[in-house]
Amino acid sequence: MCSIFGMFGLQAGDDLHSLRRRALELSQRQRHRGPDWSGVHVDAGAILVHERLAIVDPAGGSQPLRSADGQLVLAVNGEIYNHRELEKQLAAPYAFQTGSDCEVINALYAQRPGIGDWLTELNGIFAFALWDAAAGRVVIARDPLGVCPLYWGHDADGRLCVASEMKALADVCADVAQFPPGHYYDSASTAGKDAGLVRYYDRPWRDHASTQGVEVGLDELRQAFERAVHRQLMSDVPYGVLLSGGLDSSLVAAVAARYARRRVEEDDQAEAWWPRLHSFAIGLDGSPDLAAAEVAAPGTGHGAPRFHLHLRRGAGCIARGHPPHRDLRRHHHPCLDADVPAGAADQGDGSEDGAVGRRQRRGVRRLPLFPQGAQRA
Repeated sequence: MCSIFGMFGLQAGDDLHSLRRRALELSQRQRHRGPDWSGVHVDAGAILVHERLAIVDPAGGSQPLRSADGQLVLAVNGEIYNHRELEKQLAAPYAFQTGSDCEVINALYAQRPGIGDWLTELNGIFAFALWDAAAGRVVIARDPLGVCPLYWGHDADGRLCVASEMKALADVCADVAQFPPGHYYDSASTAGKDAGLVRYYDRPWRDHASTQGVEVGLDELRQAFERAVHRQLMSDVPYGVLLSGGLDSSLVAAVAARYARRRVEEDDQAEAWWPRLHSFAIGLDGSPDLAAAEVAAPGTGHGAPRFHLHLRRGAGCIARGHPPHRDLRRHHHPCLDADVPAGAADQGDGSEDGAVGRRQRRGVRRLPLFPQGAQRA
């Protein structure tokens, strides 16, 4: 996970130095989401800040991502799993500046005017803000199911602000709202914030009546699920799974272990750079989750390290303004009793929920039960 912060609609006479400093201060509230890199872009019309957790192209994919002429500036939280296919389908050569999977968004914007059309072709999870300096245009978009968080609002001077977490906007925007999943905003199409929202992702199954009598074959469902797990192993850093021993995470761990030794970015033709699949279990002493994880862990090829969560320490962390999840990727956290050696982690998300209709839950890089391409009802 990464974070983005954007401020748009800057006017002549604005103190760019002060606004830059303020933007960095607000973005710092999200820095636990991106401990590897902090990047900023400032010009007369916009400020973009990115806090990066490096997963793909860790050496050269730092953000914000700029086009060769510097006119397109992009900040993304997310991953585009079919970026190679989209790059091959471009109508004309594009001068990519990095190996980032997200840079294809700049290329698609530059070559295809129908934003909604190419957004529907992105297979991934994302929340992004794209600034076209030459046109004075901003495009904001969020993935179909809202896996990546995104909020927006206006500051006291009417500037449009966007951020991955609400707390980055709470002190400066009186109208903070969640940016809705499956929508995009294009400043070139309207002058008002809410009026500019366009739903690009719409499926008949949003209406419960349309799902009545529809059956999905078990083989088709299994293949779609396995494809979803496989493509999300796209990584240039060590990765793992969060294992509770429940149905969701156990299924993800079992399928991930099957593909972990081959490199997704090279069509499984080469060995993965980090072929060992790490698994992690977090819980209180004596909790059933830890016990169940020990049973499921052999499916990943090795035992799952057990992280014991300490309630008193956790309460102390929160009281000190140090969230228990902060810096778990690289540091020994005071709320736990072990270190985390993985840069990216997958988990299940409601595999049983699809059958009983419970609302979707939030998680680390989540694997939807009905991934794109299998949503046919």
